[in-house]
Amino acid sequence: MSLSFTIEQACTNTAARAGTLQTLRGPVPTPVFMPVGTQATVKTLAPWDLTASGTRIILSNTYHLYLRPGAEVITDLGGLHQFMGWNGLILTDSGGYQVFSLGDRRCIEADGVMFRSHIDGSTHRFTPASVMHTQELLGADIVMAFDECAPTPCDHDYAQAAMERTHRWAEACLAAKTRPDQALFGIVQGSMYEDLRRESARFIAGLDTPGIAIGGLSVGEPKAVMWRMVEATVPELPATKPRYLMGVGSPEDLVEGVARGVDMFDCVLPTRIARNGALLTNTGRLNIRNAQYERDPRPIQEGCDCATCQHFSRAYLRHLFKAGEVLGLRLATDHNVRFLIRLMERIRAAILAGEFAAFRQSFLATYQPADAEARVRNRAARQRAARATPL
Repeated sequence: MSLSFTIEQACTNTAARAGTLQTLRGPVPTPVFMPVGTQATVKTLAPWDLTASGTRIILSNTYHLYLRPGAEVITDLGGLHQFMGWNGLILTDSGGYQVFSLGDRRCIEADGVMFRSHIDGSTHRFTPASVMHTQELLGADIVMAFDECAPTPCDHDYAQAAMERTHRWAEACLAAKTRPDQALFGIVQGSMYEDLRRESARFIAGLDTPGIAIGGLSVGEPKAVMWRMVEATVPELPATKPRYLMGVGSPEDLVEGVARGVDMFDCVLPTRIARNGALLTNTGRLNIRNAQYERDPRPIQEGCDCATCQHFSRAYLRHLFKAGEVLGLRLATDHNVRFLIRLMERIRAAILAGEFAAFRQSFLATYQPADAEARVRNRAARQRAARATPL
């Protein structure tokens, strides 16, 4: 098998666990955050920057690489790892979310989806078999089953139909898979309906894939709803398999996701907000464009070991952004990625030490999310953490 999972320590007060993904490219400690390199690059960062940040695994996207430069081009050049110069692990999303986000540019069929490219309007068709073939050409270490991400909101009937289609396609992906060096993850769907989430989790777990993803969340629903869906899903999943919550990556959500038994996360958040001058700190986001940082000699975060904080001041970062210098984007991204990787390292250490419940309470007591709803949500989460009762 190309991937196995062992649990080293479980939290006695929450569902958090520390484990290790054993892969053909070496071990990956969990819980783990995966920076997103949609088009074979984590924006503004070189592979050696990612290595220095402690990144072990990144995510790329089948839909985008299929359209540009093309999976055949990448395989002719040695596969995705060699193409982008990255020796760590790569997970490729199936492209399902992107295809189903195209709105009236796509048409769902029983065995696939017809769609028009967002780049040039050309017509293409994805099926479970074609998506598996594309991911095999790309050569990622972990590949995702083709699924339908139902829109939010949608009624129960539509959500059930999309879930059942996802299940059929997962079986078809398993049947089409030929590369033994790739680990295929099934994806749980079910929109915002607890009964469907439980049903989908049981079905996908029954396929016995090496890992299981929770999809269709963090798509605009209130966070309380997202966590309710995770809480409905996780108990139905085997404890011996890694659990991957797709598209979630804000610091407070990483802490809360781990507390609910999730092992793997990905999100564009650290790179996207960095390009707008938003930097992650232990107390919340810092807008480096603000005038108050014009003469500030401090690093972004005291004690941060990223290259940006080790060499540059807030004042310098502000100058780069105000002057429109590209270096500012790279330095900000480098910090944000390292911040989340380091946060996962701290979470893991806390679990191994039997101190995760205390870490969770302390972190949520000081970190201020970026929006008012999140602040209210975080306050409630702190109260739950303080009670230290099992989820």
